[in-house]
Amino acid sequence: MHHMKIICSKNSLLKSVNISLKAVPSKTTMPILECILIDATTNQIKFTSNDMELGIETVVEGHIEEKGMIALDAKILYEIIRRLPDNDVTIKTDDKYTATITCEKAKFNIPGKSGEDFAYLPLIEREEALTISQYTLKEMIRQTIFSIAVNENNRLMTGELFEIKDNCLKIVSLDGHRISIRKMPLKREYSDRKIVVPGKTLSEISKILSGEVDDMVSIFFTKNHILFEFDQTMVVSRLIEGDYFRIEQMLSSDYETKLTINKKEFLDCIDRATLLVREGDKKPIIISITDNRMELKIDSAMGSMNEDIDIEKDGKDILIGFNPKFLIDALKVIDDETITIYLVNPKAPCFIRDDEENYTYLILPVNINQNQAR
Repeated sequence: MHHMKIICSKNSLLKSVNISLKAVPSKTTMPILECILIDATTNQIKFTSNDMELGIETVVEGHIEEKGMIALDAKILYEIIRRLPDNDVTIKTDDKYTATITCEKAKFNIPGKSGEDFAYLPLIEREEALTISQYTLKEMIRQTIFSIAVNENNRLMTGELFEIKDNCLKIVSLDGHRISIRKMPLKREYSDRKIVVPGKTLSEISKILSGEVDDMVSIFFTKNHILFEFDQTMVVSRLIEGDYFRIEQMLSSDYETKLTINKKEFLDCIDRATLLVREGDKKPIIISITDNRMELKIDSAMGSMNEDIDIEKDGKDILIGFNPKFLIDALKVIDDETITIYLVNPKAPCFIRDDEENYTYLILPVNINQNQAR
């Protein structure tokens, strides 16, 4: 076996280990998966981690003195590197798969495993990359990820739909109470696709995207996998199988009441109202809309609050209740100063959307006793 010896700065190691950790499982029956594979058998140093759902490979800046590879426990590796002085770190291995990590006067010996047993990432056929800015991808995930379902009852709800249609990328998430949709026109022609990406993949990937407008990410699709490539890093994830929900039926453009409101004022007001709601309480915020004002009320064991907001209104008066958290989640990720809300009746979903429909947030109301709310 070849002895490996690599020298990297502490910072580039830490950056790469941090990226790799996103695909290290917290508990697994396969101990090898708790490791990061350090592969310096070619002329690049690569770290690979894989929890069989999500796999990450990232290139580490550094110098290879001797080629070789080893798998080291990810958490230990992270904790060691994090605590080393800010200087060059040498990692070398011996015949018994022990790794010696030295930096200045600090020296650690930790047991490793043969890299041969490591679960390599699936090879992805690279056909037709969808290339968008890291900023855009990170934003579209942030603006939709909050409304995926957390429980596993319906796997499809724990992922997000990525749909390319008419040269537009659409990302959709839903949890049975609300739907979030973000759309973005693409700069060139792409073939139509529809896939469902696990929410975990997307939240991990958004943590490592730089979020810069000029940094690009290339996305490749296959029948079972999605591959994201950016900044010397490759993230491969399995897809969620099955047909995503047909949301077209739920998106009507009919409305009885249309309001225009200052987003910040509306958000701040709901935020104040939720002061009086304990975690886990199901207290709705009650919204009463009459000519040009909206009154918001909340009543709980801790007290009550009401506040008026000026709005512009077309259509009927309405009294309707919502889970305040759902409104806050959507309002937080809308950047427009003024927003438009469409309502039909107290039992039908409300829609918050812009004219171009670059975003649509659908929220189901909470049943309220119409008399008690007055």
